[in-house]
Amino acid sequence: MRTLVTGATGVVGTEVVDRLRADPSGPGSLTRVARRAPDAEVTTWNIGNEPPPPELSGHWDVIVHTAASTRWTMSRAEARAANVDPLRAVLSLADRDTHVVHVSTAYVGGVRAPEDLRGAEFEGYRNGYEWSKAACESVVREEHGGPLTIVRPPLIVGRRDDGRIARFSGPYTIIHALVSGLAAVVVGDPDGYAEISPVDEVAEAVASAVLAAPPAAPRVEVIAGGGGSLRLSAMIGIACRTLNEFRAHHGVAPIEQPPFVPPATWNRFFLPLANQYLSPFQHHAVQLLAMFQSYTSMSSPFEPTRTVHDPEAVMETAVRHWAARKPRLALAQPNPWTLLAT
Repeated sequence: MRTLVTGATGVVGTEVVDRLRADPSGPGSLTRVARRAPDAEVTTWNIGNEPPPPELSGHWDVIVHTAASTRWTMSRAEARAANVDPLRAVLSLADRDTHVVHVSTAYVGGVRAPEDLRGAEFEGYRNGYEWSKAACESVVREEHGGPLTIVRPPLIVGRRDDGRIARFSGPYTIIHALVSGLAAVVVGDPDGYAEISPVDEVAEAVASAVLAAPPAAPRVEVIAGGGGSLRLSAMIGIACRTLNEFRAHHGVAPIEQPPFVPPATWNRFFLPLANQYLSPFQHHAVQLLAMFQSYTSMSSPFEPTRTVHDPEAVMETAVRHWAARKPRLALAQPNPWTLLAT
């Protein structure tokens, strides 16, 4: 079986490759593609911006498309160039007998509150990334005539057993903000759902699709905790407690858990003041953290096809691993917000 994995050095792609290589049945011939290849075993391809290398020609039994830009700040044009155009380039390598396994995001579905939306540019989605992943799902359904599996993960953290992950991004921004003092408040509903998944369980869903018989009709896998997912208050509590255990072990004073502020209150009263009086660096941090607002306080959880059990333990392990890998940050003295003189 000839298998291609795009984004093979990214968060999901790295784990998928490890999982496929560890399986005794294996995928047969496995080709890894990345925009920047770390070694000669990985094929370099700036997908969507240059033709595919000659070694990618010929029939593929399975194409696993994990490559994507996950930036929430992209415009519609940037998101199309970063995600939709590369998908079309990858689909040009597929034929009617190719099983395409496309990694999307759970946030193309679910409930969105009115305050989550960002105007007509994104057609009811929260941001350019989310819009582009929904567009990609439409493209792959319409333009690929062969077998199709779509995998939709939520926010991704490290492995369940040891917290390992190829790159600290996404939810780890919150962890950094908590210990640095940039998260002076947590904007969101403490009882809102905060869906996470360990990266190895995302990879398991992808690898299972690769190694199974191709589906007769498009199949969608949703990875989530469902009714058992974390609430925002639990996520923040676990992060602060785990960080403080690490700090206590190293003789460093604990951090304080920031208070919760409802989104409506923040946007109406506090955000205008923050925009006016915070330093440029703090203002940028506020903008980044605001993007997590609707992802960590959802009114309803996802309905999973693959359930993430005991997300509390997953979060604790992820934070502990981050602290061990980033001790300088984890042990830093938080810098409280300061107002600029006017």
